[in-house]
Amino acid sequence: MKTARSLAAALTCVLLVLAGCGLTDDVTDSGPSGDDLRYGAAPAPEGVTLQPDVVIVGGGGRSVRSVTADGLSWRIAADAPHADDLEPGKVMFVTERGVGRVLDIAPAGDDLLVTVGPVDITEVIRDGTFERDDIAMADPVIYPAGEPFWADENPKQPSTYGRSVPIRRTDQPTQPEPRRGGDITTRALGYTVYPTCCSNGAGVHFSYDDGGVRLVGTVTLTSARPNATFHLAIGGGTVTRAELEISGGFGIKAEFEAGIKDGQNHRKSFPIAADLSFPIGALAGIPLSFTVSQTLSVTTAFGAKLGTIKGSGEFALAGSLGFGYADGTFGPHVKHDFQRKSSLLNSLTGVPVGVMGLVIEHGVRFTVGIGAFLFKAGVYFELITKYGTTLGSALGAAYAQCRGVAIGVHAAFGVGYTILEPVVKVINSFLSLLKPFRVVTIPPIRSSGGIRSTSTVYTNEEVIPKVSVCGHAPS
Repeated sequence: MKTARSLAAALTCVLLVLAGCGLTDDVTDSGPSGDDLRYGAAPAPEGVTLQPDVVIVGGGGRSVRSVTADGLSWRIAADAPHADDLEPGKVMFVTERGVGRVLDIAPAGDDLLVTVGPVDITEVIRDGTFERDDIAMADPVIYPAGEPFWADENPKQPSTYGRSVPIRRTDQPTQPEPRRGGDITTRALGYTVYPTCCSNGAGVHFSYDDGGVRLVGTVTLTSARPNATFHLAIGGGTVTRAELEISGGFGIKAEFEAGIKDGQNHRKSFPIAADLSFPIGALAGIPLSFTVSQTLSVTTAFGAKLGTIKGSGEFALAGSLGFGYADGTFGPHVKHDFQRKSSLLNSLTGVPVGVMGLVIEHGVRFTVGIGAFLFKAGVYFELITKYGTTLGSALGAAYAQCRGVAIGVHAAFGVGYTILEPVVKVINSFLSLLKPFRVVTIPPIRSSGGIRSTSTVYTNEEVIPKVSVCGHAPS
């Protein structure tokens, strides 16, 4: 059979339980339902040319038995049309969410277990043009990722079941059911997070309480009834033109409280384990979605074993966000007008025995394309906002208690995908363990693919009072 079948004997015990394969459909009023809701709509290319190594597995969502919480491994019916054409190195395209480069494939009863990695949209589409206006960002379909591997700070080594071949855990959770409305709670690296979206903006409420460190806060990219417009033209596997604009008026807002009592500083970065998706239907037979995803990074820099810090601020940012690309040149389209609504600097309070420092970074990415969770690919615009705050020791407050704030807003945009480095390391570790048993060599996955550019939207820093002890030169 195919190359991957040579792994069959060693990989029989692989991954994934069948529990949870069915769908209790919460979305009955409009839009996708049933298997199309849970797993995505099936492709039926019309007027587009796919790359030669793309395998369209027939049946769409009806051929999918289950998906792991992280979206990496898809269990599909072995008798689905063209399923026997899948092998490592090819691109599986079963639904708009089930798209990826095949990293591993193995029998699982009457099914096939296919583990996929990232793929750029130009590795799927060779020739095609796609465009859509007035994509309303209201009433998203929520795809929670449960407890995926990136939520585990100390992931266990996959069991080998006494063999010399690595086997992923059979108790890996399956993807929770999608739904509309309701709260989402996810956990990662000790943080409990509640993502929100989208009529009033996209944000994350987070909390952490472990090892003598406590944090609670909310960061939000605010907006008012946003909608989007995009255009993508691909010729010969190369992007010739791309545009994306999200309008609605945007601002940034943050509030937080933090404290330490005999704890240790930490730095943790992770993707929020939920996609908020707005299906826009098939364009030229290729089903696409507009998806909002978020990342969070928190770094504590507490200079003593005891202290607290608290602050909040809100700022107007831009009327619209977006970019254009043509003839190999990018042009950011950010109609910005930065204005302070409430001062983060003036709000800083606390009882610090030593210097209390905190850096919070919030990323919001808008993507029109294919794929799910870690492996979304298409036209994207990401806004990354970093808040840095410092509160000087109360022991020196009789002279001057220094307060400092730095805000940086940066944009990343393009056509392709990006993945956080911790996720890349886990997947490449899995690939390296399989390498001795490969006939076809699968190169390590990269943290990004496609074309990409960045720009600075706004940066500023302030320190008060304006005295030499707080870093100001004497007047």
